[in-house]
Amino acid sequence: MKTLYLDCGMGAAGDMLTAALVELLPDPDIFIKKINALGIPGVKITKEKSVKCGITGTHIEVTVNGISEDEHIYGHDHDHHHEHGHDHEHEHSHEHAHNHSHHHGSIHEIEHIVLGHLQIPENVKKDILAVYSLIAEAESAVHGVPVSEIHFHEVGSMDALADVAAVCLLMDEIKPDKIVASPVHVGSGQVKCAHGILPVPAPATAFILKGIPCFGGKIKGELCTPTGAALLKYFVSSFGEMPVMSVNTIGYGMGKKDFEAANCVRAMLGESEGKTGFISELSCNVDDMTAEEIGFAIEKLFEAGAKEAYTVPIGMKKGRPGTLISVLCAEDDENKMAELLFKHTTTIGVRQAKMRRFVLDREERNVNTPFGSVRIKHSSGYGVDKNKPEYDDLVSLANNLGVSIFEAKKLLEKNI
Repeated sequence: MKTLYLDCGMGAAGDMLTAALVELLPDPDIFIKKINALGIPGVKITKEKSVKCGITGTHIEVTVNGISEDEHIYGHDHDHHHEHGHDHEHEHSHEHAHNHSHHHGSIHEIEHIVLGHLQIPENVKKDILAVYSLIAEAESAVHGVPVSEIHFHEVGSMDALADVAAVCLLMDEIKPDKIVASPVHVGSGQVKCAHGILPVPAPATAFILKGIPCFGGKIKGELCTPTGAALLKYFVSSFGEMPVMSVNTIGYGMGKKDFEAANCVRAMLGESEGKTGFISELSCNVDDMTAEEIGFAIEKLFEAGAKEAYTVPIGMKKGRPGTLISVLCAEDDENKMAELLFKHTTTIGVRQAKMRRFVLDREERNVNTPFGSVRIKHSSGYGVDKNKPEYDDLVSLANNLGVSIFEAKKLLEKNI
């Protein structure tokens, strides 16, 4: 399957993720023209070659009404306002620090721009607003005010919007089947703001990164921004070591500042196998249980978390018919399942085998159809891509339309 791996060993910011993903495209300049043609108020994006610790990559520069992000920090007094409520200075990439003289806008104004003015696919609009929701939720929790009262600085919100829109569009163009990222380096120390000194990671960043593997270190500075954290949380399906994959393209997205390590996000795009793993099989043979007793035992196994439990008719010694009872479970559940087999069956011995299994990536989607919302099970990997309606929804549709389940399935296939 097409797999995207993001190396966040030096953190992540919106502009750095944009730059890394841009380098994966056959013609990055075409994408830069496309993002500039969106009509984000006052925004212009340019890319330039950047070298960090001997590594050549791309740096993305965002200007709003002709003013660069660095000028927002250094061209005015430092009472600037972070785009999502923090007033701190970004040491990592200077992604979103701004002149305080501009007025502020609400989350509803961002929604108005995205929904009403950007000529982009509807799914990308949804992605952009979902990323903003993560940031707004974090700011709401940190500042103790409702999401509706969170305000974004006008200039800051536009370069932030450019970063978020660019990454969402890039993900839509690249269309990876799976996105994996390394644990996120957040930096260390403190960062100055207009109202005092904040710890690194900044409170909003720390809130967004809850549940995500991250670490500090000896590098002083803010390496992961709220925007970078939100983009990772929204798009990345798992965090950990680089999976086994055949890499085809590599992109380096550079930050502005220089550190002792290369200040970049590295994106690696290639092919990986579907999920593999191990599962335990426990089994036993019985020839002195009724069908009802066996059915009760199977129910208890499922209730305890068995991934699968089933029976097979077998012939046993002395020509007696019997039943093979098998249960598949996680390795950690072996003892529990063995105890249940002994408790609810007549067996005096249980066999155990460790099995390797190949698994498709699976997710459930809600799809709107002319017949209403239907849950679809989507499976992909190993060169296949499958969609299957949820059985209960299929039955409900068949009953509502007065048709067979086969006809209901055909109707859905035409409208999915």
